[in-house]
Amino acid sequence: MIGRLNGMLIEKQPPQIVVDVGGVGYEVDVSMQTFYTLPPLNAPVQLYTQLVVREDAHLLYGFASAAERATFRQLVKVSGIGAKTALGLLSSMTSEELAQAVAAEDVKALSSAPGIGKKTAERLILELRGKLAAAEGAGSALPTAATDSSDDIVTTLLALGYNEREARAAIKHLPPDVDVGEGVRLALKSMVK
Repeated sequence: MIGRLNGMLIEKQPPQIVVDVGGVGYEVDVSMQTFYTLPPLNAPVQLYTQLVVREDAHLLYGFASAAERATFRQLVKVSGIGAKTALGLLSSMTSEELAQAVAAEDVKALSSAPGIGKKTAERLILELRGKLAAAEGAGSALPTAATDSSDDIVTTLLALGYNEREARAAIKHLPPDVDVGEGVRLALKSMVK
């Protein structure tokens, strides 16, 4: 896995750039948000990256911040959202704006991005709710370990037949650093009372 590139920016043709790292030129697709923050040609550049392996290609996507990469990773997990669509979404809004749109359930803002219709925007809201940290105060769209753990606990409770309201209520009083197995056990115990 290629997680980060440090090198010299030698080509810029939106949305693709080429970064020379030790004599090897890496072709990297970037969002327009990242593209506008890039230094001039032949200047040092650092990018957080995500390698996407497909049957016919290995594609490298680059991001100016770890928060943007984390948001990209969450987006490609959504059914029907591929890497190109995720990159288009991150080109039209920052990861913080995306987190706010999802939290506010703003279908109109999400569907204004290229390739995102009303139904896809609704699916994004449904599948990303609680997975993107709110930009308020945090300044980052990175999911936290506690968020990941609590989301896994909720998903497990939903699979066991509880509704989302019951599952969310059951995890409110769990310790922040609880692992998934223990969290599910404690949540089930609290729902039995």
